[in-house]
Amino acid sequence: MEYLVISFTHKNTDINTREKLAFNNEVEKEVFLKSIIKYDKINEAILLSTCNRIELILSVPNQKETLSIAIDELSNHSSLGIDELLNLADIYENESAAHHIFTVASSLDSLVVGETQIAGQLKDAFKFSLDKGYCAQKLSRVLHYAFKCAAKVRNATQLGSGSVSVASTAVAQAKNIFKDMTNIKALVIGAGEMSELASRHLLKYGFDVVICSRNNKKARALAQSIISDGNGQSYSQNQIKVEPYEKLEELLNSMRLMVTATSAPYPIIKKEMVKPFAHTRHWFDIALPRDIEQFEYENLNIYSVDDLQCIVNENLEIRTEQAKEAYAIVGKMTKEFFVWLQTLSVEPMIKTLYLKSDAIIEKKIQNAIKKHFIKAEDKENITKLCQTVMAEFLHHPAKKLREVSTSIEGDVILGTAQSIFNIKD
Repeated sequence: MEYLVISFTHKNTDINTREKLAFNNEVEKEVFLKSIIKYDKINEAILLSTCNRIELILSVPNQKETLSIAIDELSNHSSLGIDELLNLADIYENESAAHHIFTVASSLDSLVVGETQIAGQLKDAFKFSLDKGYCAQKLSRVLHYAFKCAAKVRNATQLGSGSVSVASTAVAQAKNIFKDMTNIKALVIGAGEMSELASRHLLKYGFDVVICSRNNKKARALAQSIISDGNGQSYSQNQIKVEPYEKLEELLNSMRLMVTATSAPYPIIKKEMVKPFAHTRHWFDIALPRDIEQFEYENLNIYSVDDLQCIVNENLEIRTEQAKEAYAIVGKMTKEFFVWLQTLSVEPMIKTLYLKSDAIIEKKIQNAIKKHFIKAEDKENITKLCQTVMAEFLHHPAKKLREVSTSIEGDVILGTAQSIFNIKD
């Protein structure tokens, strides 16, 4: 068994490419995973698709034979060429694959280092594959260890402090633009997690918020939850309001600031919806695929996820020392993970040795009773004696097998022991 990760992120692709690669809903994800898992060369698969990354995490018998299959399926999904995908993709195998997964889970590979959403998004992707039967023991092991690593990074560093996210970064950029937030209303489109984060940060910085979503009921529930639980802040219904989706065009043309983060598979805001406005407007599109159609308009600045890089770089400089410590934890836990995997491989062999000895003891005692060498009523005591002898005999070999299982030559020694003791599986 080998691990393979095929990764497309903000580091190796632009937003146009990620839009084509993105999986917009659970149906698309399931169709793709089903198409991947049908191949004999792929044992298990997890698919992670966010605004900044598309990651395909695989458990495979052989990476070289699998890579072409996975890239071919990604090409079918995205309509991007195979050669183009191969040139863009970051490919990680075995130890580097585990290291990358741990890095992603710990938010060290994110656009905004330390953002708090990625661990939850990875857990959701893992649970989706697990529930659907697309992954099992092999990927479960590495994912559980990744979450363990992420928790250790959070506890040992300050990277996750301050509720850092793409949404908070967008709002921080808006705060830099609007020096005085008094009486400035911000339109938030959508009622999901990113919309909630954006709304909370906008309110925190002094903006009034208007939420608009296709799901008006969900939008009202979101507004009410923010009013009820302001995380130490007290907000009124005048500071956060909900407007029906039918008024979207009117709202777009009446406010200077907008943040959109819906899960729509196509742009919901088009050029023909935009009307002249007295002030310069700033629209932040943190969705993928993007919610705003690509166009230019006078006195309108549109920012996508990739346009937040300047403030992201500041964030990275501030967190550099914390990131160094976090990377050290990731490196250490990657080594620990593979040591743990090796110890897992030796335990079934040791158990088989003891089971074989028990079987031999049982067989020989039955023959001895049959030939009247021993009495039947003495069987229990003689069995215990024989098991004690064999346990003492096998103790040292078992101890040595556990020790060598984590060494460089471990595989060779375990293979030799398997052959000597005729352990076939």
